[in-house]
Amino acid sequence: MTIIPLREGNYSVDQRKHFTPIANPTDPATGLKMAINPFLIKIGNDQLLLDTGLPDDQPGNPGITECLRRENTTPEQITHVFLSHLHKDHLDGIGTFVAEDELVPRFPHAKVYLQQREYDYALTQTDNPSYRPAMLRLLPTLPNLVWLNDNEGNITDQLSYLVTGGHSPFHQVCWIREEAQTVFYGADNLPQKSYLKPGLAYKSDYDGSKARQWRQQWIKTAKEENWVILLYHDLTTPAITL
Repeated sequence: MTIIPLREGNYSVDQRKHFTPIANPTDPATGLKMAINPFLIKIGNDQLLLDTGLPDDQPGNPGITECLRRENTTPEQITHVFLSHLHKDHLDGIGTFVAEDELVPRFPHAKVYLQQREYDYALTQTDNPSYRPAMLRLLPTLPNLVWLNDNEGNITDQLSYLVTGGHSPFHQVCWIREEAQTVFYGADNLPQKSYLKPGLAYKSDYDGSKARQWRQQWIKTAKEENWVILLYHDLTTPAITL
């Protein structure tokens, strides 16, 4: 298994969810500071993408197509896309608009996995700046879309998922396992090293208490089983082992 963080850059994010690039993590910023790190996992004949980042036309930093190119990979080679939830900083690299009502898939040969219940909830969030309504409206037009309705299951022999809620109502996490190695992706329930501190809950989560309970369980198991933990928003360390 090969784990490749697709580092789109570091950003300052204001209350209206505008993402402004910052040169490095120590730069002063008025909003929250976070990285955008989708992950490419190469395992066997599969190339898995965990979330898709910001739009390719986001000013200031490379989009996911350029990040893949730097790894000698094209969007056409991606076989599976796992969407943890539908906030725009995790979803909007999935395609590009060529007209108001036409969304061209960025990963035309990949199966795209998302939770039906998370999608239904996102459609109700018309005034929530975390979502991009135009992208949500056209998401069902993508080819090879796979709607998940179960609370847990297997996507491939190596990739399994679990609906946890927490950061969003039907947020989902996943594990990739190969022989003795386990990679865990907690997405925005465990996005940065600072979230490893025991007992903390975050107001930015839909259900901060639930997210905290999951983190406490994952941290314990990760230490026991030597998981690699992927951190989507960490400014300096996209993957750690506890």
